[in-house]
Amino acid sequence: MIYLTRVEHFNAAHKLYNENWSAEKNKEVFGKCANANWHGHNYELHVTLKGEPHPETGFVYNAKTLGDVIKNVIIEKVDHCNLNMDVDFMKAKFTSAENLTIGIWNELAPHIESDTVKLHCVKLIETRSIYVEYYGGK
Repeated sequence: MIYLTRVEHFNAAHKLYNENWSAEKNKEVFGKCANANWHGHNYELHVTLKGEPHPETGFVYNAKTLGDVIKNVIIEKVDHCNLNMDVDFMKAKFTSAENLTIGIWNELAPHIESDTVKLHCVKLIETRSIYVEYYGGK
């Protein structure tokens, strides 16, 4: 089994805020991330596939094609957008890095997975000190 990872970047704004809590509790739990005027991140997205190299190409998956899929399916929807308001697959979801990573997985998997290649991991780096990895809940 071999693993192929493609890295892409996007910038997006969001707010962590639980409408069922007071403003004080939101500030206590989420700090600056509950800012009424939003906040943003320069995200780094790692998408890792697994499979065996194809005998005719030596590729698990064409890296350029993978980049195109990530750009068309994810980056075009999230880059320079408000995750809470503008991103269809995040509607009515709490826009934590964890939920965003699961959402990205769910969007990408149907466009990538086949009998010969599987989505292995989506890693989303939100800040220099925080990242999330998701392996499909399996």
